[in-house]
Amino acid sequence: MWVMELASIYRGRWMRRSMLRRINGVGSDSASVVDIGRCRWQFVAHSTYSTSEAVSSIGDKDVGKVNLAKDLACLVEESSNLDKKKPMTLLELKRLLELRIKKRVKEQYVNGKFQDLMHKVIANPKTLQDAYDCIRMDSNIGLAKERDSIPFESLAEELSCGKFDVSANVFSLSTRGAQKEVLVLPNLKLKVVQEAIRIVLEVIYRPHFSKISHGCRSGRGHFSAFRYICKEISNPNWWFTLHINKKLNVCILAKLISTMETKIEDPSLYAIIQSMFDAQVLNLEFGGFPKGHGLPQEGVLSPILLNIYLDMFDREFYKMSMRYEAFDMEVQNEQDASYSKLRRWFRRQIKGNNIVQPCGENSNDSLYLEVDNQTDILSCSGPYSVQFLGALVKRTVRESPAVRAVHKLKEKVKLFASQKQKAWDAGTVRIGKKWLAHGLKKVKESEIKHLVDSNSLLSQISTLRKAGMETDHWYKVLVKVWMQDINAKSADSEEFILSKCIAEPSLPKELRDSFYAFQKCAEEYISSETASTLALLPNSSLSTESVIITEVIAPVNIIKKRLLRYGLANAKGFPCTSHKLILQDSSQIVDWYSGIASRWLKWYCECQNFSEIKLILCDHLRKSCIRTLAAKYRIHETEVEKQFDTELDRIPSTQEFEYELENKTLVSQASHSDGALRYGISYSGLCLLSLARMVSQSRPCICFVVGCMAAAPCVYTLHVMERQKFPGWKTGFASCIHPSMNRRRIGLCKQHLKDLYLGHISLQSIDFGTWK
Repeated sequence: MWVMELASIYRGRWMRRSMLRRINGVGSDSASVVDIGRCRWQFVAHSTYSTSEAVSSIGDKDVGKVNLAKDLACLVEESSNLDKKKPMTLLELKRLLELRIKKRVKEQYVNGKFQDLMHKVIANPKTLQDAYDCIRMDSNIGLAKERDSIPFESLAEELSCGKFDVSANVFSLSTRGAQKEVLVLPNLKLKVVQEAIRIVLEVIYRPHFSKISHGCRSGRGHFSAFRYICKEISNPNWWFTLHINKKLNVCILAKLISTMETKIEDPSLYAIIQSMFDAQVLNLEFGGFPKGHGLPQEGVLSPILLNIYLDMFDREFYKMSMRYEAFDMEVQNEQDASYSKLRRWFRRQIKGNNIVQPCGENSNDSLYLEVDNQTDILSCSGPYSVQFLGALVKRTVRESPAVRAVHKLKEKVKLFASQKQKAWDAGTVRIGKKWLAHGLKKVKESEIKHLVDSNSLLSQISTLRKAGMETDHWYKVLVKVWMQDINAKSADSEEFILSKCIAEPSLPKELRDSFYAFQKCAEEYISSETASTLALLPNSSLSTESVIITEVIAPVNIIKKRLLRYGLANAKGFPCTSHKLILQDSSQIVDWYSGIASRWLKWYCECQNFSEIKLILCDHLRKSCIRTLAAKYRIHETEVEKQFDTELDRIPSTQEFEYELENKTLVSQASHSDGALRYGISYSGLCLLSLARMVSQSRPCICFVVGCMAAAPCVYTLHVMERQKFPGWKTGFASCIHPSMNRRRIGLCKQHLKDLYLGHISLQSIDFGTWK
């Protein structure tokens, strides 16, 4: 209230000062700026240009106009300062909360190490409150909304005294059947503790991570990694991928803690991490399933702990590169560009499996990780591609301007020749049809006595006509005899007979020969070698050298298979109705399809074959959505497009695609995503939900999303459709949901169902353990 009164006082003062300024010609004003709970005074001086020379050259009327314009300009500036600050986004609020915790962490840096973080930072009610708010913001919930009643004071006391029981704050899910797979997940209290530990560890380690990695880094992500590979790595001659597969065990945990002890001195922190490991709730696994896709089985602490551990691998790899490539130049052969001692070393290690060492002697020099023995080291110059971050990376030849000009000319010639061939075929078929009509006319005229020509062929063969035979029947018999005579059964179609057997033989020979000579010349030019046609270009100075570039290719064939698996396309590849979505509201159905579209637009906008993704989206996804709505309401597809025209605009059409590409909105949205703050959300795939039941008063339900207290109007069944292994493909759908969650029922409010479909939250935000 006092802010508004203060603003009104200054507006009154401003009006009085503006009147004095018009009289005196010189004035100053001040503006108050409100900054988060405290009033800050800011004096802004506005000087008015006024001299005797200037006044003498301007009339009284003009002087009034100049001063009025300046007064209005200053008034706009004053009113802009008095406006309320623009509200912060959830991402900005999350960054602000993490900065608060960062300040507390920095205060514990003593004698080169961070001391007593558990008691002074993590076991602080304010830190736990901020960690809970970060969880809520990952769930797309505003801080002003109703929240869970978590006793942060007592939780902090338990953590500080070492009485917090990790095993009592977990729950487990298991698959059905004989071979059970168990997944242990934290409840809300333990999730808050894990979030606080995550933020503390990221404050300490994130600034010091190796610069050659892009996972879970601020300002980095999949796009920065692809951009680095395509633009920063010049002329690579070989590549390979290391598929690391290893679950967290005692050796790895001991190695991890010993590494952390070089920066953090806090036995209590390591004790609670050990307790989480004993309770099997860390959910830390190297490989196994794709990371960063918002999957529930990826633990809260998994990203930062994996990065801390693999940072040692990054640094060792950098040292090996320097040792084998930069410092050892004894056997460097300039003529053999494919020579690489580092490559030979990797081959020896992979074939001999020397990277893996058991716990025991010399275990401090090993990371205890297992590498897939089927790893191949491929040449970049060959037709090979590498699977990386759910896409394909391939080296291709970019043609020179001269070669592209030749190919473009060939395409134009081919198109022109095909158009002329279609016109020729259509004309000859039309002539053949007229010939048939003329023949029927002559047969009918032969039945009229005063028009009969006794010397004609029709009159001579009419003796073979049976008595009482209709004219049309008699004409069909004649045509059948003629077709047998020319062996028409070997023809491809009726048009071929009309064109080749009737029309063309009757055309002038010069016309036929000239047309087929043109087609032959066009075919020879199209099939000729590019090098031999470069001489035809008028500008011989054009460069004919091709350039080899690195391209990122979207997995189009894999995406088409997923459309079949999720019921969006039939076995022949045509779009069809998704029967599991029919019972949901029309807006929710459109949101589901729009979620796939938005993911494709963000993930593949920089891929080389983005046009194929655009074709799938416009031809398959949009039509499948229309057919699902048509099956739901039992109306025709054209009526669906009319009634749901506004809703269907969320699934881009071809024109909208081109508009967004011209304005580069897709690239800007994808490239500015923060890989750390949006980890698990930016690349979360779409899951398939079906309506299980409506919520009634006798069986109430609250939204399962962590931190949401809204009522859930419906309960949905989660369907696990696929289980990809690491590294996995990015297809727009959830890659590897744990099988224990198959057919689990979850309650969601309308807002969070929409957020889950559109990719604003992930499955990690859902509490699968408690029926609220």
